[in-house]
Amino acid sequence: MKNVGMKADSYRTAVATGILYAPAHCIELLRTGNTEKGDALKTARIAGILAAKRTDELIPLCHPLPIYRADVEYELHEQHVEIIATVETIAPTGVEMEALTAVSLAGLTLYDMLKPHCEPEDLCLDQCKLQLKKGGKSHFTRTLKQTLSASIPLLQEKNLIQQGKIQVNYQVIADSPEQLLALIEQQKNHYPLILTVGGTGLGPKDLTVETIQPLLQREIPGLMEASRSFGQRRTPYAALSRGIAGYIDTSLVITLPGSRQGAKESLIAILPALVHLFDVQKNIPHVGGYQ
Repeated sequence: MKNVGMKADSYRTAVATGILYAPAHCIELLRTGNTEKGDALKTARIAGILAAKRTDELIPLCHPLPIYRADVEYELHEQHVEIIATVETIAPTGVEMEALTAVSLAGLTLYDMLKPHCEPEDLCLDQCKLQLKKGGKSHFTRTLKQTLSASIPLLQEKNLIQQGKIQVNYQVIADSPEQLLALIEQQKNHYPLILTVGGTGLGPKDLTVETIQPLLQREIPGLMEASRSFGQRRTPYAALSRGIAGYIDTSLVITLPGSRQGAKESLIAILPALVHLFDVQKNIPHVGGYQ
């Protein structure tokens, strides 16, 4: 199975459809609920919902997911019925396969309940396909529409993963509040984004927060709240990070943990929000948000 442990949860929706072709008299049996085996539409709806909830047991490499909504609806036509499945979750991966599985099992159930009423060649399950998916990286983009310049003062040598269209200027400095203040003063207004790495813990030399917080003119507490929440599900030590974020003049300053994994997890957690923020600031057309 693919490792999704480092992907952020988001609200995800998938809609899939399929078509069952059947003679007109069979469509009428669906409409009235009078097949030999009972009400086929209601039975198939339950089958589809159960299938969505158990997709990980049916398809070997699918992840088990909490299913917050699963529903099956129909549109009856003269010689076919369209099956529509909608599945929703909050998870690190999508529910496309759950929606497709729901359509497939609902269609097979209808097929089974109609086959006593016609010849086998009169029934055909067709066009099972995904119509819509929302959530995750396809909806909450992780790539800027235009290149952004960023400065990263490192309190110790670390390699960060670059994501999106970001031109990065790295600088390594000592654990010195004076040097950090001087660098922030020099670089503010020249870089839209300044990331500090290190100094957010509880050690005697961890003074990044105390150094930068008095300079912040507009704090954005939600960024580091998201970072700590993401990290807390992976290590209990994330609760000890004191990172902060906010604007100093026109530069967004974010303080990341000094550990490579901590910095990586923080960026994963806040990257969609950062991309959205900078796209909005530059008045670039975007999907969702304050449009």
